[in-house]
Amino acid sequence: MEFPKVRMRRLRKNRIRPLMQETKLSKEDLIMPIFVDENISSRQEIPSMPGYFRIPLHSISDEIGKAMELGVRAFIFFGIPASKDEIGSSAYDDDGVIQKALRNARQDFDDAVLITDVCLCEYTTHGHCGIVQNEEVLNDPTLPVLGKVAVSHARAGADIVAPSGMMDGMIKAIRSALDESGFENTAIMSYSAKYASSFYGPFREAAESGYAFGDRKSYQMDFHNSNEALREVELDLREGADIVMVKPALSYLDIIRRVKEEFKVPVAAYNVSGEYSMVKAAGRMGWLDEMSIAYEILTSIKRAGADLIITYHAKEIAEVL
Repeated sequence: MEFPKVRMRRLRKNRIRPLMQETKLSKEDLIMPIFVDENISSRQEIPSMPGYFRIPLHSISDEIGKAMELGVRAFIFFGIPASKDEIGSSAYDDDGVIQKALRNARQDFDDAVLITDVCLCEYTTHGHCGIVQNEEVLNDPTLPVLGKVAVSHARAGADIVAPSGMMDGMIKAIRSALDESGFENTAIMSYSAKYASSFYGPFREAAESGYAFGDRKSYQMDFHNSNEALREVELDLREGADIVMVKPALSYLDIIRRVKEEFKVPVAAYNVSGEYSMVKAAGRMGWLDEMSIAYEILTSIKRAGADLIITYHAKEIAEVL
């Protein structure tokens, strides 16, 4: 059958249109990032991320409570510690900033899903994601340190640990460390396909994780590559990842789709800081309808195959939804 018997516009009428939606974004899809800063006493707006803030430790429960009232119930924590060193030792300190934040949040919100970034960049003086020697990021010496970080997070109340450093073998090392410490039920959400991207710029300001030398191209993926992402995901799944992630999201929708179709496992996507800041900037200039654009972007990420979306728009979109 063809036109005029077939008229695709019949199902686009206002009353019918919602019934025909193939992709539905929901509050349950959203994960809200929280920057916990051990050095501040009040919320501080991040200049390159308008409308987003660093949160002091004593305000964590208030921040989570407001988001949960809107229907957001999953949170990923990034820490800004009071002190840094060459090996990032405060990342696995049981009295560290993330560990304190987790205990506070778990005490007040038993039903919140608490996720932690497992990496060293925020905790090292050089700002790289692993142990450094002669300005080279060393893979294998970093692995046991990541295991210690993950165990300290699980001990403090994390439901999911999310290693983001793109070290080879990190999932196996973390899974083994968790299991040996009695945290076999703590899930791992791996940043499996994390690209070396210019979209991360604002995050580095937010988390004070800029690097002192070089770049991260020796461990983060080349954005020209697609097949390599599938290899990374396959290796992480073999090592014990429960959820795999593609980061960034917006310019990598094809990667999200390929990962979902190939592996049919839970897939997360990170709608990163640069993607957020572009929308915010255009909205403030009056060039775009900010929330409409954000909703469209997040829906496209879901449509591509993401089951979970980490996004700085979480609270705003929850209100829209």
